[in-house]
Amino acid sequence: MGPDVSFSPRVAVASLSGQSDATWATNALPHVGAAFLGGIALDEPTREGARELVERDREEFLPDDPIGWIDEQLATLADEPLLPAVNVRAASPEPIADAARRCAAHDAILEVNAHCRQPELCAVGTGQTLLREPERLANYVDAATTEGATVSVKLRTELADVDLPVLASRLEVAGADVLHVDAMDSEPEIADVVEATDAFVIANNEVRGRESVREYLEYGADAVSVGRPSTEPAVLERVRSATEAWFEAEQVAP
Repeated sequence: MGPDVSFSPRVAVASLSGQSDATWATNALPHVGAAFLGGIALDEPTREGARELVERDREEFLPDDPIGWIDEQLATLADEPLLPAVNVRAASPEPIADAARRCAAHDAILEVNAHCRQPELCAVGTGQTLLREPERLANYVDAATTEGATVSVKLRTELADVDLPVLASRLEVAGADVLHVDAMDSEPEIADVVEATDAFVIANNEVRGRESVREYLEYGADAVSVGRPSTEPAVLERVRSATEAWFEAEQVAP
């Protein structure tokens, strides 16, 4: 495991646009050690994309003041026993820096969204578009680390023209502490990212119980995250139990 990104249990709930706020995070306790709020659109290009998504019946956070929303949500979680994070989207590095400053003030992780594949957001140069522009994505990471934030990047596999391990290594050099990888249907790529970096790797996608948890942890992930079933206590309990059992066995192994 790389940087000291400490949370226990090593289960996170992953951002779900328009749903993942402080109340959602609190409801996931006591089964998780971290919660990724958001995603939140920070600037006018991404906010316009989010408004277009709402028009086709997708949920989005669209507060009048996105930075104020981040401050409010993180303040609400200040006394909760979990590591908070905020997943953000922006069309340029400057809004990332503003959000990172607030995350740093709350000892929260700033997560750059290089993951969303919705065309309205890709069209303005955010989401998975950033995977194909490694230097621009690295600039986002640098903008956040300059503000003193712990930085995560949400990535996805299965883009044929993206060498994810090479990109992961570049982002680590830029200052990313956490790589949050949606494995899609390419679970072995988690091992490739782990091999390429010393970052803290969180594996995501179809994490439901013992089998999926063991697969990701065997590939070397430091933690797992739960997406769509994050509001289902039974799923979270299974995932937490399986994760704790894995790491307990690792500690006693000869």
